[in-house]
Amino acid sequence: MTVTLNRKVPDFTADATRDTQIRVKDLAGSKVVLYFYPRDSTPGCTTEGREFAELHDDFRKAGCRVFGISKDSLRKHENFKAKQGFPFELISDPDETLCRLFDVIRLKKMYGKEYEGIERSTFLIDEQGKLRAEWRKVKPAGHAAEVLEAARSL
Repeated sequence: MTVTLNRKVPDFTADATRDTQIRVKDLAGSKVVLYFYPRDSTPGCTTEGREFAELHDDFRKAGCRVFGISKDSLRKHENFKAKQGFPFELISDPDETLCRLFDVIRLKKMYGKEYEGIERSTFLIDEQGKLRAEWRKVKPAGHAAEVLEAARSL
């Protein structure tokens, strides 16, 4: 099963930084941004995270919570979050449960080798838990501002 635009996102529980658990049902009443990225501490992922961090207060004013998601461990996430000063939590998805639910795993190529990895993607969920917007094959620079505009217009 994968998520579908204008439908409720299935409830899930996920481990996040600061020893927290994120559950969709606990987020009801808030807009939610879930941005999936390939790996902590890589140039594109750092750029994307920094842009969401710079706009974090604006997201909060728009009634929106932001979470980054990758397959990295919570330990790596804690280090990445601390080093970059991210004001939001990072969700660890080592078994790809959320990645599969949001259909972000794609066949990729690097140095002539094929592997499965996360396609940079972002999802916007409304206060009722419905998926209202999605961005796939995201380019990091300027993306957070585009997502913020969409969140404000909900």
